[in-house]
Amino acid sequence: MNKIINIDPEILSGTPVFTGTRVPVKKLFDYLETDETLETFLDDFPSVKREQALSILEIAEKISFIHPKRSSMKILLDECLPRRVKGL
Repeated sequence: MNKIINIDPEILSGTPVFTGTRVPVKKLFDYLETDETLETFLDDFPSVKREQALSILEIAEKISFIHPKRSSMKILLDECLPRRVKGL
């Protein structure tokens, strides 16, 4: 699987973003939590590829099934981030 999430201290102070963009991953969850559609998110952030967003959502769905009481965003980041970045 290609890298979906990028964390770089030079991009939004290290906020997790979709690779190749400056769009925070959290923004996708913010949209969906306010009943916006994936289409609206993609229209508003054209630098994010549909495949990237769908990959994040698939991972989040698997995580929420396995860990229903934990925050999907936190688990997603814990599972997807390189070990060396987590300590920052």
